[in-house]
Amino acid sequence: MKTTSRYKRAIQGVWMGWERVFEWSTSLRSSYSGHFGICKMFVTKYHGKDILCEDGTIIQSGDWVGELHLDNHKILHMLQAKGANRVALSVARMARVSLREICAEVITDPQLSQVKALQGITLLHRGIIHGLGFEIHPLEGGKFRALTTSYLRILLSVFHPSSRERIDPHAEKLIPMRLVLSRDSLIDRFAEKQEEYVV
Repeated sequence: MKTTSRYKRAIQGVWMGWERVFEWSTSLRSSYSGHFGICKMFVTKYHGKDILCEDGTIIQSGDWVGELHLDNHKILHMLQAKGANRVALSVARMARVSLREICAEVITDPQLSQVKALQGITLLHRGIIHGLGFEIHPLEGGKFRALTTSYLRILLSVFHPSSRERIDPHAEKLIPMRLVLSRDSLIDRFAEKQEEYVV
């Protein structure tokens, strides 16, 4: 059991090294990058088919979007300290705080004036979007979807405490989806409300 545990920690260490390289390469193609609690945001140009949001916002190829990534280093440490269910609840709460911080930055930073929406790609969309306002949009088929599916399933097996024994039987249900939150929806939901006082 100890050997398995050491092996898994070694795999997680290698994966985190790869994540740092990936994050560095993503920052090179970004016009802006920021760290907001449990979330990292990289502002990049969207490429793909038009996305029609529920509020009427249309995201087209070439538009600037805030690409969201969870801080897997923090999540790994949390998983090592407490159970997966408690971590999921903590991440959801932390994501809400991160979105408030991102919203404030989007409103005040001129560099982010052209950001049309936030987006992220995840297998765990059912648990993440609750109460956060994200819309779910399917990924286009093709190599990108296939590679993304493989990458995220491996990531989940590396980080999940029960590893592949719990994940493999449900692999066909683990389909990556695009989460989208338009700029207007972000501000409507997460901007600090200024109280009005009657003098």
